[in-house]
Amino acid sequence: MNEASVNKASVSEASMNGPHMPAMRYRVAALAIAAIVLGGVLIGALFAANTGLLLIVGGLFGVVLYHAAFGFTSAWRVFITQRRGRGLRAQMLMLAVAVVLFFPALGAGTLGGMPVEGFVAPLGISVIVGAFLFGLGMQLGGGCASGTLFTAGGGNARMLITLAFFIVGSVMGTAHFSFWQSLPAFRPVSLVDVAGAGGGMAISLVLFALITVVTLVLEKRRHGELEHSAPAPRHGLARLAAGPWPLLAGAVALALLNFTTLALAGRPWGITSAFALWGAKGFALLGGDVTQWGYWQSSGNAAALESSLWGDITTVMNVGIMLGALAAASLAGRFAPNFRIPLRSVAAAVIGGLLLGYGARLAFGCNIGAYFSGIASGSLHGWLWLVAAFAGNMLGVKLRPVFFTGEAGQRPVAKTC
Repeated sequence: MNEASVNKASVSEASMNGPHMPAMRYRVAALAIAAIVLGGVLIGALFAANTGLLLIVGGLFGVVLYHAAFGFTSAWRVFITQRRGRGLRAQMLMLAVAVVLFFPALGAGTLGGMPVEGFVAPLGISVIVGAFLFGLGMQLGGGCASGTLFTAGGGNARMLITLAFFIVGSVMGTAHFSFWQSLPAFRPVSLVDVAGAGGGMAISLVLFALITVVTLVLEKRRHGELEHSAPAPRHGLARLAAGPWPLLAGAVALALLNFTTLALAGRPWGITSAFALWGAKGFALLGGDVTQWGYWQSSGNAAALESSLWGDITTVMNVGIMLGALAAASLAGRFAPNFRIPLRSVAAAVIGGLLLGYGARLAFGCNIGAYFSGIASGSLHGWLWLVAAFAGNMLGVKLRPVFFTGEAGQRPVAKTC
């Protein structure tokens, strides 16, 4: 999440407490929740019951992402620039819970009687280049894939620009997909297949623990002590409804929701394939033809291109994320879009969005489909994605002052994306 969505682009909660604002907050939140529930029922009736349920799961993802301010972009930036590792440690907890849930089901091949499979992709040049570009785009665009969706849904107008060009970049990535896949690559490797569910789980947990220890050592070496979370302004039901939620609680909730997605969809959570689909359908409306591009000639992608968007699981969940974030932002008193965006920030959003979309297609996914769900699936390409994307973030952090003036010496917000 872009910290502007929490700090700059949103008005303070105190300013939202005028005589009419509370009612407006709850009205917007109620409309968003009603859209999720009624939309889920309608999609379930017209397409498939599980697809309708996944709209509701997407809404829950949006609420968790917003209220826990759980992100990747700023967490990585804070570690790169400040050696504060709280966000990275939360990601390791999320991944640890996910592999404990995922690996037995993936090893068995079924979950609740439904066949399930993970996101397992080749390890090659396209993953390295794509993840590096995606990582660079994270810092310039101001968010990752999940961050772009939930901050845009939560009222960050700048992230709508990032999202629009994320979609354009995704279509560009499908146009060049065949070339990148023709470059050298190793076959897909899954820890579940190689080491079994138990062995793969043990290897993964050791790696998560090592990364956690590294963040602890480096943070204490730089600061002498670990960063502590700020005191919560609310408690009990008020905090549950309006946030903020503890970061670690958000990590666990995201892992549980991803496992729910596996149970309902037969595969893990993904985001960016829908952006490519939206862009391709939009391009077709303008008279373009993508059907001859290699990416769209695979049976699954060709079928999605010919079908309704509302039958596409990833599309439905993405819409749910935005609606869930809208509800959460409204309940928190933070839904206040600001369209006064500096030109440099607009330029960064455009460039970052293009890099995010293009990189995600080359790398078989984003911070969700390749990193979170890839590692949760046991895929080694998820680990390759992590290394290459982190390198891209390091370059992006150095380039951010060109577009975001006044950042030098400022301490980023650790919990935002």
